[in-house]
Amino acid sequence: MSDCSCASSSRPVHSIKELEPLAGVFKALGHPVRLMIVEMLLDRERCVCELQKDSGRDMSTVSSHLNVLKNSRIVSCEQRGKNVYYSLCCPCLSSVLSCLQESPALKG
Repeated sequence: MSDCSCASSSRPVHSIKELEPLAGVFKALGHPVRLMIVEMLLDRERCVCELQKDSGRDMSTVSSHLNVLKNSRIVSCEQRGKNVYYSLCCPCLSSVLSCLQESPALKG
């Protein structure tokens, strides 16, 4: 018999297996350059060359980070002529990022 007198949560707890995809998303977002790319995609899709220019990073760095985001299904891409355009697959990231940036734990 347990000595714990804490009330159990009424929220369902997911299994580790069910949480693995979500953990993968957080892992993919765990780099400042990838977060910057996500922020740039919040308002509209962008060409990879535009992401490279606006991030101030070289093309191989941007491509590598986009690949991580794409493999995690955070972004998708579409080739149009010679250009590749990226867009967010997770529009909820806007509210998640806003919430986290306003968190007292992350302020000063």
